[in-house]
Amino acid sequence: MGRPRTTSDEAILQAAARAIGRHGPQGLTLAVVAQEAGLAPATLVQRFGGKRGLLLALAGHSAGTVRLPFLRAREAHRSPLAALRAALAGLAEGVSTPEELANSLAFLQLDLTDAEFRAHAAEHARRTRDEIAALLADAVAAGELAPATDTGRLAGAVQVTYNGVLILWALTGDGPLPAALAEALDDTLRPHLAA
Repeated sequence: MGRPRTTSDEAILQAAARAIGRHGPQGLTLAVVAQEAGLAPATLVQRFGGKRGLLLALAGHSAGTVRLPFLRAREAHRSPLAALRAALAGLAEGVSTPEELANSLAFLQLDLTDAEFRAHAAEHARRTRDEIAALLADAVAAGELAPATDTGRLAGAVQVTYNGVLILWALTGDGPLPAALAEALDDTLRPHLAA
């Protein structure tokens, strides 16, 4: 019988995400993640098989947990649009500097060039859009958005707004990221607000 695990896979993947924010996927080593998680590198090899396995597990975990910021936002806000603002800020909460965003975007190279990573990234994007669309539908039902709003189409525009703001904010550094996200989201939603 093996020894019980003292550190969960969830905690290891969170440590890996923090390490990627500092080093990017290319600069990431099992030793760096192990130090961040308080484990021996051999433990990571045992659990994930190596760096690629760890990065794939992180990509899958990210796709599987993308709805958590939306759930937390729904619990914290009665207004669907306020929940949407909070959820998008929650999705970006691991980014506080342009360098962290650059390191996170380096993961996109894996997503675009490797089919296994791309499958996880595509699922993450679909789930994000679905969560946005659900909040927008709730906003229509709550009278915050016009009744004729095409929430599916607007969800795509909101998702593009979110991703675009991340890039522009990293380039310009104009103010805090949550404020930039809120302002751009308000601009995207304004034509669809209920009268």
